[in-house]
Amino acid sequence: MSKTEDILADARQRAPGQPYAGAVTPAEAYALVQDDPHVKLIDVRTNAERDWIGRPAIPAERHGAVQWSLYPGGAPNPDFAEQLQASAGKDDVVLFLCRSGVRSRHAARVATELGYQNAFDILEGFEGDRDAEGHRKTVGGWCKAGLPWVGA
Repeated sequence: MSKTEDILADARQRAPGQPYAGAVTPAEAYALVQDDPHVKLIDVRTNAERDWIGRPAIPAERHGAVQWSLYPGGAPNPDFAEQLQASAGKDDVVLFLCRSGVRSRHAARVATELGYQNAFDILEGFEGDRDAEGHRKTVGGWCKAGLPWVGA
């Protein structure tokens, strides 16, 4: 098996019974994006979050931004499906990223309902959970894993 196949097999085992294909760690997501041209990372955070907090530093052709909810106010993005379809093909492996791993699970579920058979959640998200002092980027997530990112 290829590295991609190995990672995806582990990811499928990690999320049994979920309404999407599986769940990858941030490090696995980064490896997949680096190694396979059919992998797309879809960041479902708001535009404001990406602008003010940061985003993964990955090749532009492998990165998409499709808000799950809109800023300000948090209303659901009524164009989510259309924007996802413009960002990733249904045959792609699609990895969903949010702040801490909640919105990404919802996005992976909806993508699966839309016919994406390889929709995966990125565990821990970009910033991870809050630490004891209420700060992020110290407990888990893309940043804590030491993966490349740009921004604040």
